[in-house]
Amino acid sequence: MSFDRTIKIAPSILSADFANFGQEIQAVEAQGADWVHVDVMDGHFVPNLTFGPPAVKAFRPHVKTVMDVHLMITPVDPYIQAYADAGADILTAHVEAGPHTHRTLQAIRATGMKAGVALNPGTPADAVEHLLDMTDLVCVMTVNPGFGGQKFIDMTSKVRKLREMIGDRPVHIEIDGGVDPKTAPLVAAAGADVLVAGSAVFKGGSVETPGVYGNNIRAVRAAAESAL
Repeated sequence: MSFDRTIKIAPSILSADFANFGQEIQAVEAQGADWVHVDVMDGHFVPNLTFGPPAVKAFRPHVKTVMDVHLMITPVDPYIQAYADAGADILTAHVEAGPHTHRTLQAIRATGMKAGVALNPGTPADAVEHLLDMTDLVCVMTVNPGFGGQKFIDMTSKVRKLREMIGDRPVHIEIDGGVDPKTAPLVAAAGADVLVAGSAVFKGGSVETPGVYGNNIRAVRAAAESAL
């Protein structure tokens, strides 16, 4: 994974057809997805249950781009190796998930994965200031985590602050929640380069009509790039 700040669209497969994940992943990649975003939820840190390591391992052969795995779980550390073994390229943990985020990021990097840190809407940018040298990606939640399809919460001032703090470090700023052609320009202008989009990519399409996914991905990308 070489680093650059071009806009990357990362469809969240939480919005895909659960009975058809392999083909859904192949379809969004063929239609222009840059990364594939996998939301892992434990029913404890967030109010929903999704994918464990066996599911992520099953997705892996279908993902030809980057598998971006977002852990909305606590504790994180006991599961890091399992997600590494499942084939995650990037593993993101929440700064709110435990008292030793620095150790968690070290442990993620020690497996060879890229390390991400996520911030809930109520958590300030300063919470990751001393973690930036251990981090490959900062994920700014623009919804309260747990469910897809929620309304966007404006975090542009937080994104701008992070962009300033990151400086010339090779750290991505990812936006997760409510991204669509209306909200993408706001976060792109503030400095974000990875846009997670669930319903905005998958709505109206299917593996039988994948062109809709392509149109949706292009619409989000064009909107984001128009702000640069």
